[in-house]
Amino acid sequence: MFLRDILNKIKIKKVVGDVDINIKDIQHYSPFVTKGSLFICIEGFKTDGQLYIKEAINRGAVAIISEKETEVDGLTVIQVENARRTMSSIANYFYNEPTKKMRLIGITGTNGKTSITYMVKSIFEFCGKKIGLIGTISNWIGDIKIEAIRTTPESLDLQRIFSRMLRYSIDTCVMEVSSHALELGRVDDCTYGIGLFTNLSPEHLDFHINMENYRDAKKKLFYKTTLYNIINIDDFHGKVIMEQIKDIETPLLTFGVKEKADIYATDIDMNIKGVRFNINMPKGMVYVDVKIPGMFTVYNVMAAAAVCYCLGIDIDKIGRALNNMESIPGRFEVIKEIEDFVIIVDYAHTPDALENVLKSAKMFAKNRIITVFGCGGDRDKNKRAIMGEISGRFSDYTIVTSDNPRTEEPLSIMKMIEKGVVKVTDKYNMIEDRKTAIQYAVKMAAGDDIIIIAGKGHEATQTIGNKILPFDDYKIALQIVREERSI
Repeated sequence: MFLRDILNKIKIKKVVGDVDINIKDIQHYSPFVTKGSLFICIEGFKTDGQLYIKEAINRGAVAIISEKETEVDGLTVIQVENARRTMSSIANYFYNEPTKKMRLIGITGTNGKTSITYMVKSIFEFCGKKIGLIGTISNWIGDIKIEAIRTTPESLDLQRIFSRMLRYSIDTCVMEVSSHALELGRVDDCTYGIGLFTNLSPEHLDFHINMENYRDAKKKLFYKTTLYNIINIDDFHGKVIMEQIKDIETPLLTFGVKEKADIYATDIDMNIKGVRFNINMPKGMVYVDVKIPGMFTVYNVMAAAAVCYCLGIDIDKIGRALNNMESIPGRFEVIKEIEDFVIIVDYAHTPDALENVLKSAKMFAKNRIITVFGCGGDRDKNKRAIMGEISGRFSDYTIVTSDNPRTEEPLSIMKMIEKGVVKVTDKYNMIEDRKTAIQYAVKMAAGDDIIIIAGKGHEATQTIGNKILPFDDYKIALQIVREERSI
């Protein structure tokens, strides 16, 4: 593709050099640049693509796009106002507008996104249909698994994945859409068939500053849809969004338990093994028996069912698919090999998610709830004491430990959490080493106790400083139990 054709699709401040050159590839990450590439300099939170221009040139870049005025001898340089949004437009054009040729489903909200995408994937596969998935745990092109770096990839990576899905004859993709992606323009040029809102609770406020900004970022998804918008109206922010988007042409479908909704749950029955209930939909009712306990599962199941209903899947098949579904990695995941007591691994890393997990566990706890958790470093600090208070209130014993401290001092993070714990209880301990903290919980556990290991869920690593070390809560806990209890 010629650079001149690409530049016709974007707003340009200044061009220096030849535009009649062939562009073979586009990259924003310098190690991936090859001969004939267009390199786009993106300014991130930690570094600036401008610093990697020399490396990109050495690897074969023939043109550079940057927000800053840049001069490179013998190389074409294009200056633009916003490199991220420019990259989205270019990527969409370069890959021939892939989302216009597929049904794209966007799931947004604070909690539940991963579970819902995996449930939709399970329903499709049960029906013998191929589907793509983009999300926190991993990306999937049919049965091909691709490692996920962030919840929603950069626009260029997204369009590349969509294009690859089409080559594999996949015409439907379900994806998590983060507030960062919506605010920073990563999904600007994506055409969504369905947009779904789960819920909103304080998260990423270091970036969004306040809840109104956070909600407004999420709301952007619902102006990009063509088939349906689906909203959880039991959530306060869901109701606000519903009112704010009611004048757009895209049809709206609501779901909930408490409020009168288009799709709603009745006859809910829960235990440690799962949840059973009826999903009432506009064209009938279906009974589901899902092997993931918790009230949050009811909402996630209704959301997945609503998506598939809107895509024309028979409601009986939706029910059978959900009944056959296995657990989702790191989402209220019970370690099945343990029998004397229960260990649950969950990704809960927000106040609302942690409260939901602990309240769900309390519903069927026969003895104590022992919670092991920490908070991530270089992220929203305001939630730390709040989560500490939640754990102290809903647990019988709390063990505050390290999560992914990143470049922060782990003990400093833990002390912020402790300020919340001590407001409501003195039954807690502070153990910085996460493995030792889990070991402490296992040693104190008696029959019928429930240990909740929260915060990291499916993650197989721990980031300490600039090092990424192997650490999997599920595997570590199982190893400790085998050593301590000889199972």
